[in-house]
Amino acid sequence: MNNKNFQTIFDCGFSKIRSGIFNKENKNEAFFCESEFFTNQSNLELKIEKIISSLEKDTNEYINNIILMIDSPKMLSIGISIFKKLDGSKLKKTNIQFLAQEAKQQILKYYTNHNIAHIIINNYKIDGVDYSYLPDEIKCDFISLDILFICLPVDLVLYFKNIFSKFNILIDQTICASYVKSINYKENLHLTEHVSFIDVGFNKTSIVSYSENKILSLEVLPVGGNNITKDISNILETDLEESEKLKTNFDQDNVISKNHSFSFDKLQKIIFARTEEILELSSNSGGSNLLKMGQSNMVLMGEGSKILDNQYTNKISFAKDINFLEETTKDICQSGFNYVMKLNEHEVVVIPKKHTKQRFFEKLFHFFK
Repeated sequence: MNNKNFQTIFDCGFSKIRSGIFNKENKNEAFFCESEFFTNQSNLELKIEKIISSLEKDTNEYINNIILMIDSPKMLSIGISIFKKLDGSKLKKTNIQFLAQEAKQQILKYYTNHNIAHIIINNYKIDGVDYSYLPDEIKCDFISLDILFICLPVDLVLYFKNIFSKFNILIDQTICASYVKSINYKENLHLTEHVSFIDVGFNKTSIVSYSENKILSLEVLPVGGNNITKDISNILETDLEESEKLKTNFDQDNVISKNHSFSFDKLQKIIFARTEEILELSSNSGGSNLLKMGQSNMVLMGEGSKILDNQYTNKISFAKDINFLEETTKDICQSGFNYVMKLNEHEVVVIPKKHTKQRFFEKLFHFFK
């Protein structure tokens, strides 16, 4: 689908694939599809192909281009400060572009196994004064930028690029799912102060922390919902498929059958022990320090967090209040669509070369204001 009126989003997680197609001019026209939950990625191409076929049938259009949303236990957020002395002349966007390009080259030089997905300018310090946004018509002797780079593993990006190329589909842009979702939910929930979004996935937990309207950090823990499944399997000596069923249905009355040699209390303790560990590690992350002082909200989301939103939540030994956010395929894909459609005042967007014939710096960066 290369019709300019439509935008296709694919969220490719480690346990579920979701996709949505949106009409840019008619917000009421959208189509969604998702795979079943899976723990084995050996048939991932087939799952993606089924979703593509389903959406093409719904829209009566071929899908030629997509926006890809992914996360990874190996993704990074890297903060860097860079400065430049000027001669007291009026500050221009080209000055910012030079600094941003220089910082970008440093990241590419030292993090060769990662692709830059997002470049976020959190602060402009101009002659000792901090600005959240680049001011108009200001003269400057000295400027420094605080930039946050969110990077995804090159091998993962290429992996999905190769899969979609088999279906003659180009990936226009690859974005970080946790970061993009947090932007959308923060806006929808009108959270304007301190908040941390804890996204519990299959094999990772990412923590995106904000102070007012600035992102503080994106941190990743190499632990997720699948670790709970493995704990159940190892302790109760059940296979992984059975352990997953026990985990996801543990709040149901008939989850423990006569064939099981363990009690409900034992199952609950195993699940809550790992859950408490994930929550404690998340709250102790660097960007979530405000949580320790009781000054920040904690929003729990992601496929791996669903087991906590039930009648037994109050038995979890965790000192801070938790707000559960139940996501749907529409919510997730809408986050990606809103991200690519709206102007992010803090972010520098790398524009694909095929989309422009502009001058050198205009090819690399476009500043939203």
